[in-house]
Amino acid sequence: MIDGVLLTAERVIRVPGGDVLHALRRSSVGFRGFGEAYFSFVDQGATKGWKRHSRVTLNLLVPVGAVHFILFDDREESATLRAYVEATLSRERYSRLTVPPGVWMAFTGVGPLNVVLDIIDEEHSPEEGESAPLDCFVFPGGGGV
Repeated sequence: MIDGVLLTAERVIRVPGGDVLHALRRSSVGFRGFGEAYFSFVDQGATKGWKRHSRVTLNLLVPVGAVHFILFDDREESATLRAYVEATLSRERYSRLTVPPGVWMAFTGVGPLNVVLDIIDEEHSPEEGESAPLDCFVFPGGGGV
């Protein structure tokens, strides 16, 4: 796992009429504060990224559909420099992915309807994030995103 990245199983409470899905509590590992929360819809086969944040910690959940994430660490001071990790989040494997500042991220929609909930620790600021082309990184085995 990349230093600072967490994959935390979250509770699904089965109740008649519709389930309750936990997302994040103040006491949750990975909680760094609350700035805003937003939903991102991801079309099947569409890839978004590469993106990294200089200050913001992301807490990502997929309550609808399935989304495949790939993370890459190019932080010079990191013990996991040049490491990458992949994870698929979905309702069936309901978990929260915490991504610290400085880690690159891209993600692809797997199902026909995919929703990512992103809870961040400060309000969005355009100058705080950085983007890169999808072909920017190549991983062992010749794969990219």
